[in-house]
Amino acid sequence: MGAVSEGQRSRRAPGDPVGGPMLSPALTAMMDAVGAHSGAVYLLPGDEPVLEMAVMAGLPRSFAAPWERVGLGAPIPVARAVRERRLVWVGDEQEMARSYPRIAMVLPYPFALAALPLATASKVYGAVFVTWPGSHPPELSDRERQELQSGCERLALRLERAATENRPVRAEADPPAAGAAGVADTLGTVEAARLLARLPYGLCSLDVTGRVGFANAAAADLLGVPVGELLGAHLWASVPWLADPMYEERYRAALLGRNVTSFVALRPPSDWLSFRFYPSATGVTVRVVRARAVSVTSPAGTEGDDAPPRLVSMSQALSLAGALTETVSVRDVVRLVAEEIAPAVGSGALALLGARAGRLHVLGHHGYPDPHVVERFDGMPLASPTPGTHAVTHGVPAFFDSRRRLEQLYPARHVAPDPFAAWAYLPLIASGRPVGVCVLAYAEPHDFPTHERAVLTSLAGLIAQALDRALLYDAKHRLAHGLQAALLPHSLPSLPGIEASARYLPATRGMEIGGDFYDLVPSRPLPAAVIGDVQGHNVTAAGLMGQLRTAVRAYTTVGHEPAEVMRSTNRLMIDLGTELFASCLYLRLDPERGRAVMARAGHLPPLLRRPDGRVRVLDLAGGPLLGIDPEATYPTTEIELSPGCVLALYTDGLVETPGVDIEDAVADLGQRLGEAGELPLEEMADRLVGHRAAAEERIDDVALLLLRARARAGEVG
Repeated sequence: MGAVSEGQRSRRAPGDPVGGPMLSPALTAMMDAVGAHSGAVYLLPGDEPVLEMAVMAGLPRSFAAPWERVGLGAPIPVARAVRERRLVWVGDEQEMARSYPRIAMVLPYPFALAALPLATASKVYGAVFVTWPGSHPPELSDRERQELQSGCERLALRLERAATENRPVRAEADPPAAGAAGVADTLGTVEAARLLARLPYGLCSLDVTGRVGFANAAAADLLGVPVGELLGAHLWASVPWLADPMYEERYRAALLGRNVTSFVALRPPSDWLSFRFYPSATGVTVRVVRARAVSVTSPAGTEGDDAPPRLVSMSQALSLAGALTETVSVRDVVRLVAEEIAPAVGSGALALLGARAGRLHVLGHHGYPDPHVVERFDGMPLASPTPGTHAVTHGVPAFFDSRRRLEQLYPARHVAPDPFAAWAYLPLIASGRPVGVCVLAYAEPHDFPTHERAVLTSLAGLIAQALDRALLYDAKHRLAHGLQAALLPHSLPSLPGIEASARYLPATRGMEIGGDFYDLVPSRPLPAAVIGDVQGHNVTAAGLMGQLRTAVRAYTTVGHEPAEVMRSTNRLMIDLGTELFASCLYLRLDPERGRAVMARAGHLPPLLRRPDGRVRVLDLAGGPLLGIDPEATYPTTEIELSPGCVLALYTDGLVETPGVDIEDAVADLGQRLGEAGELPLEEMADRLVGHRAAAEERIDDVALLLLRARARAGEVG
């Protein structure tokens, strides 16, 4: 019994004892190899897309409280390292503020950080991060990079072996800080104590968790607390008038940034003391002396050691509040609650239900194996006897620690048949109005003590404010898209001798509505094509776009020549008194002759692809933007449009990229047009806008109109 097989022995790495700690030694070895002063190991629990902190070294866990349990989609370095399977480096506090503002808001101190995945070729097991003080160079050295990557590879292999051998790897106790050689090593214990006792100022030491490990008599006298009561206790808990978060923040700054910090505090009723923190790898040495009064402070209360553990710390609440301010749409709110808030409070699933017109509406859900469990509530009247409707109509949260408790108050037919065992129904109240309810579900029976209910209720208030804004944004978004759809052509008319295809992509910023437009006008005797771009991305720009498109159609229909169409449209825009400008490109098409006449008002030049694949930029003469000069003229140029030729008309959103010269961008578009060969026009359009369509963010609208001249009857194309 208990013997290890030869196969198991051969697979186990040296120094990897059965049942012994694995994570702590690996983490401390990596930290020692690169001189890091703190770090942590995260593990992926089963198939759940959540990282859980398994061990942390060098700093108290309270520093990383907002990130003890995080979703893989969270915008933090360890989650990004797992998503992208690469090392993520943050060199200083400025880069942290730019790339990860939520972390910078909670930990606004100078430090550097590296995050790496724990992964083999076939599976990701978790992640590691390590940190250095702000004095670390802004770049990670090759040696440090190699040490960290090698250490993570070794640990990932050990995790793989453990999984193969069915040895579960669980969270471990955080390793203690390395001991430091004391004065007693050279002077002797008695002499060291006498030396410290003779110092004229207070001196005490705190470990990385903030507990007092030593205090001399002068420190006890200045603080007004006997040495025996200080030792082993948190300084902030044993000295009530130091129970101000601002003072603890100075300690955090010293420990994380490894910089000397200080503050002045009032010991009631009138004694001012100066505290100076000297950090090291094992904690902080505190010097306490008398100081002159600087200002009057009002220390806040604190929790003692016997206070119940906090579900969400103050720093975690600040992080979540900051995250909610970044949400825009309802989908953003649902995603954030699912990826960050639910994991932080231990919930396994959630549903966000909105309240409108006397009914519940499902806004989003996450974690339910069967989506019908949630969707059955969509459209449910608020008068229905369910815990969700009760929370909305009465504005009172409801907590059920077990299914038995839930079914005691609500008949089984009104309870969702989901696989969860405990629930919190949190009413979402914004500006005194109920906007919905947030349902958090727990996999196991779950007690909800008073402090936890208070935290969840507070989080519900933050979610409600974000959801209220998101609902308004989504309503405006739908209105904007409806307006945009009404102003653009629903389909392109069929023109003799011309094949046409168009694409439109809205910007992904702001209202996602702009002034790009295109049109085909089947007028007699000759049809026309137009594309343009009104300055701005709002309803005003879209409305002006609709007016310009209508004007161009009207002037074309009455038989104006291209130059006159542009002049008349320019005068109309000036007469409207708008402060916006517009670019425009107008073509009178003559497929029978294989020609077209072009007039241009500050618009990007079209591209002409000949049947042999050569592409030419038609950068021909034109006039100024519409809406600037009432006397402007717009010269015209006749261009080739023989059978097989393709004209590409586009707006700047298709080609403009920050840091790329516009001429190079147009040339790149021309190359892609030339490479499109003899593709059907619809496929050619998809290929030309493909890179923009796939982009997560577009700062400008994109419009594209392709025209291909067909071979005339009797000709061989």
